[in-house]
Amino acid sequence: EVQLVESGGGLVQAGGSLRLSCAVSGFTFEDYAIGWFRQVPGKEHEGVSCISTKDGNKGTFYADSVKGRFTFSADSAKNTLYLQMNDLKPEDTAVYYCAARRHPLYSGLFYCAYHNGMNYWGQGTQVTVSS
Repeated sequence: EVQLVESGGGLVQAGGSLRLSCAVSGFTFEDYAIGWFRQVPGKEHEGVSCISTKDGNKGTFYADSVKGRFTFSADSAKNTLYLQMNDLKPEDTAVYYCAARRHPLYSGLFYCAYHNGMNYWGQGTQVTVSS
């Protein structure tokens, strides 16, 4: 059974930093798509950063709203994903989720844009940025 468990959320002032973690079990990092998403009440999931083995050497996709501030990394030895968030803004306030799928057909950009393509989701962690 695949499980994803996020941690590291909290309350931070604007300009501050947080690092989210996502512990992954039952999932091997071979032929995969993984990503971070966020959601505010009443809105759809927004893809923050995603990567797919279909990307080859293209690198990680980042939404324009977080580019240059957020960094997505993965430690396959620890089966853990990370989202380092710097220079946080009040508009970054949301519940953050990590997600994954096996055997992706498309790029990380695609799965960030169409979150329903991800098969496995964590329970989410709240990030609140005060002004």
